[in-house]
Parts: sequence; C-alpha cells; structure tokens
Amino acid sequence: MSTAMVTIDSPARPARAAIRGTVMVVDDNPANLKLMEGMLRSGGYQVRSFPRGRMALIAASERPPDLILLDIDMPEMTGYEVCDQLKSSPQLSDIPVIFLSAMNAPEDRLRCFRAGGVDYVSKPFQFEEVQARVDAHVRLRRLQQEIQTDNCRLHETVQIQVKKIADAQMETIFAIARLAEARDDETGRHVERVQNFCRLLAVRLSEDPKYKTAVGGAWITNMFHASPLHDIGKVAIPDRILLKPGPLTPEEFAIMKTHAILGSRTLKTVHESYPDNDFIEMGIQIARSHHEWWDGTGYPDGLAGEEIPLCARILAVADCYDALRSKRSYKPAIRHDETCARILAESGTHFDPAVTAAFSELGDTFRDVWKQMETLAVDGPAE
Repeated sequence: MSTAMVTIDSPARPARAAIRGTVMVVDDNPANLKLMEGMLRSGGYQVRSFPRGRMALIAASERPPDLILLDIDMPEMTGYEVCDQLKSSPQLSDIPVIFLSAMNAPEDRLRCFRAGGVDYVSKPFQFEEVQARVDAHVRLRRLQQEIQTDNCRLHETVQIQVKKIADAQMETIFAIARLAEARDDETGRHVERVQNFCRLLAVRLSEDPKYKTAVGGAWITNMFHASPLHDIGKVAIPDRILLKPGPLTPEEFAIMKTHAILGSRTLKTVHESYPDNDFIEMGIQIARSHHEWWDGTGYPDGLAGEEIPLCARILAVADCYDALRSKRSYKPAIRHDETCARILAESGTHFDPAVTAAFSELGDTFRDVWKQMETLAVDGPAE
C-alpha cells in the first residue's frame, strides 16, 4: 500500500472558470487523493478520484477521462495491472497515463513505460511539476484528437471525391459499352440484363464451398460492373458484318471473332495506367475469354475448363441466355424454357458445369428479371 504523501511547494492557484479537461486520479492514500483534487481543480481541471484500480477502470469505461494519474503500489490491482487493462481496451488504450509513485528505482521507471505510461513522476513532488506535465499531456491528447478528427473528415472527403470520380468513370465506361451494344441491340437493355444475370450467378456460386473464398462481396461487385465490357471490342467491327441479317461467311466470322482481342487490348491500355485496378483486370478477362468453351473449342485462345477465368465462364452463360431470348436482325427471340434447355444441354461442352448448375437453380429468377427489364418495344414471346 502506498503511504507517500504529496508535498506542495507552491500555493494553490485560484479556480478557473473554464474546464481544461478531465483528469482521473487513482491512489489508495486518501490524503494524496484530497491534495491532488485540490491542486488539479485549482489548475482548471475536472477531477475524478478513486482509491482502487478496479473502480477506476469501471468509471473510465463509462466516461473516459483525458488523462489518468496512477499510483503503482495499491491493493487488489497494482498500477501496472490497471495500465495493462487500459491499454488492452480499444476504447481506453489511447488515454495517456502518468505514473505517480515513491518507487524510484530505474527498473520501476522502465516498467512503467513498458506498461504504456507516457510519463513518470516521483513522490514526493512539486505541484508545479505535476501541473506542467498534466498540461502538456492533456494538450497533446487534445491535439491528437483534433488530428484524428481532421483525418476522419479528410478521409470522408477523399472517399466522397473518389466515389464521384469512380462513378463518373463507371458512367463513361458504361456509356461506351452501351454504344457497342446499341449497334445490334434493338431493346437497348442487354447490358443491364447481363449485369443482373451475372450477379445472380456469382452470388449463387459464392454459396458453394468450392468458390466461397474466391467469390466474395468485392469480387461480385467487380463482376457486376465489369460485365458490360464483354463486347466493347464490337465498336471496331464493321456494320456490314455486325448487322448482317444472314449467316456470316468464314471470313466474316473470323473478323467478328476479333472483337474479343480488340476489347481486351483496349482495356489493357487503361490497365497500364491503373495496374492495381481489379475492376479493369476483370474487364480484360471477360472481354477476352467470354467466348472460350469449357471443352477448349472456343476462341480466341482455345482455353479449356478452369483455365478460363471464372468471371468469363459466368458471363458466357449470362450473355447466352440474354442473346437467345433477344430479337436481333439475324434471328428471332426464343422462349425462356427453350433457352434454358439449350444452355443446360451444353453443360460440360460450351459451359462450365458448376455455372450451369447455378443457372438451373435460378431459372425462374432469370425469367422474372427478364420480364421486369423487358421494354414495350420488345415484340418477342413473353415466356
């Protein structure tokens, strides 16, 4: 038990009207508590005193002070133990602690700093010294809090600006993607429908233990936003081929297939400026590989199975469903049930079996989404 008394070498100062902060004093000696209360209050501080460490911890949790003056040698809990608990609490860890003790050995001082104390004052001491150290550490804490508040505001401001820029960029990319699709999409809603179909499939796959780690929330968001980029290379395909009402010749089809490489190359130039952008990276994979087949007979690289990026395997099913259901200059629209049958029939050849299994479970949802997004201009079958 601590018995050292505080000594005063200067008279108490007159009370100040403004409260400079709240200081908690923890000391098992009642006389020390009384003296410290008077001294600190005369210095303009609100004071909360406690004779036991456990009581102080409970009070600090309810109303954290600006600073704690902590004795070391106390019953029940030592000052070291009190400080350890303070520093282990996210709510209290940043409260500065000044140790006050008659234990003046170098190892005692060192232990105080290792416990997390910011300062150490030996008993007996002059009040002017304690006052100066309390003033300095309370002022430092206030400055740190102001910096933290300013940083939070700055972070929020930066996040808002980044979101505005990102939204503007996304709108630009989306507009380019729609421009590519508008040339052969009479409804003008292909991009939006494919986005929603991709998200449905990705969410369902995220529930599969095999894909749970890879397909997280950020991945699904990137998939949703990157999916409109799949046919961005069509901008470079001549209308005579893109809008041809009949079958393409081998030469024309060879030109049509180049849209996958053209799209991915275009996005790679963007990726060079933003190498850490996962969204653009996924867009490159989708643009290049969404016409690859599970059995390796697709284009442009002849990838097979899981060599094909998962995002491209998902896009392939979503895009095929929408393409079959949509009326184009070279084909009529197909009913939902027939579309589903065609996709499921190509599981393991054209499409990834895991993705088609997810599609099979979501068939009714695909139909409902199609109905919701269908415009009055669509003259295809309703089912």
